[in-house]
Amino acid sequence: MKTFMLGWEFPPFISGGLGTACHGLTKAMGQLGLHIAFVLPKAQVSSSTGPVRILSAEGCVKTEEADAFKHVSFHEIASTLRPYVSSAAGQGYLRGFRGGSGRYVRSWHSQGSEHVENYPHNLAQQVYRFACKAVEIATVEDFDIIHAHDWMTYPAGIAVAEATGKPLVVQVHSTECDRCGENLNQNVYDIERRGMHLASKVIAVSHYTKNVVVRRYGVDPEKVRVVYNGVEHDNGSNGAASYALPDKTDKIVLFLGRITMQKGPEYFLAAAKKVLEKIDNVKFVMAGDGDMAHRMIEYAAFLGIGHKVLFTRFLHGVDVDRAYQMADLYVMPSVSEPFGIAPLEALKHKVPVLVSKQSGIAEVLTHALKVDFWDIHQMANKIVAVLRDPVLSRTLREYGHSEMYKFRWEDAAAEVKRVYEEVLASYG
Repeated sequence: MKTFMLGWEFPPFISGGLGTACHGLTKAMGQLGLHIAFVLPKAQVSSSTGPVRILSAEGCVKTEEADAFKHVSFHEIASTLRPYVSSAAGQGYLRGFRGGSGRYVRSWHSQGSEHVENYPHNLAQQVYRFACKAVEIATVEDFDIIHAHDWMTYPAGIAVAEATGKPLVVQVHSTECDRCGENLNQNVYDIERRGMHLASKVIAVSHYTKNVVVRRYGVDPEKVRVVYNGVEHDNGSNGAASYALPDKTDKIVLFLGRITMQKGPEYFLAAAKKVLEKIDNVKFVMAGDGDMAHRMIEYAAFLGIGHKVLFTRFLHGVDVDRAYQMADLYVMPSVSEPFGIAPLEALKHKVPVLVSKQSGIAEVLTHALKVDFWDIHQMANKIVAVLRDPVLSRTLREYGHSEMYKFRWEDAAAEVKRVYEEVLASYG
């Protein structure tokens, strides 16, 4: 079975969980024997044309992973499609891929100028251009089904389906309703809705997201299949890599994610204020970036806790691992979270987690504390309980770490394959 897959993030250049999800799912699908042509944007293209190997991006695919990606080819389209961060933060991502056995990267660009304007000034133009180039790529690829990840690639998925007559599956990792609440960008919402309605099947990353898709987008619930995300398990080793860390005297409570309305950073800080009224030897780390970052720095100062909050900005690679390893508790206070891979990453590092009830992970994770995102009093009380009670902390850490192993990308890939088989069996 051959898949024409459309996305816009892939490690090591990511802005959120989507890139992590695409990596884990694609790797597992390749290991199942599915052949994948993965099409995604690239900030710049070289002047060369035709098939090329790009060796400039260290760590995109580790040497030991090369065999897992032998059935995957990557096609890059010059673009600046980054929906969740500013253009200033986005320069320089997706500079290339390390070549592995059978892994090729093909750069696609128009004749003439290769200049690409920054997101978001010409967003509609970039989405349209991405769709046009995807159709060009589709004409030289052999595939059975199209798989589009999130709204920026839905127009491309629709265009390729119309041009080739092949069925379309769209996967919903996040919606405009999650990101913006009631202050929707109508154009984005319309793109999402059209993609979901024209697709043969819609994959949602949780029942929470399925409910949003059905209720807010009017999609037939029979058309929506829930496929939970997974987490990398380090080839069966007992936990993540360890790094030498400095001694610490204070407890560390970690927020790691985009600092945007969706992620609830203001509730994290409001709860931190209440925690510090009861415990002094604790510091709060906000690791991430986003359009609310400067506002949250000012808010921490306004609350009088600026000296107790460390803003690290966006973290990469081993710095993420170090942040988890230093943490005594990970908190995800999201206002609306389709799934939530970060809590699984925390549990992988044996860090207890507190998640909002308004998240997909809350519906399937048992050994975690849960709270409504808006209830800062309960959030603070539960943070204090974990920091003060070593038995509670150890229980959450040990049982949560064990539970993390049930979230496997192999299972997600197998379920996606079943979706493909159902679609192909009933299509035309």
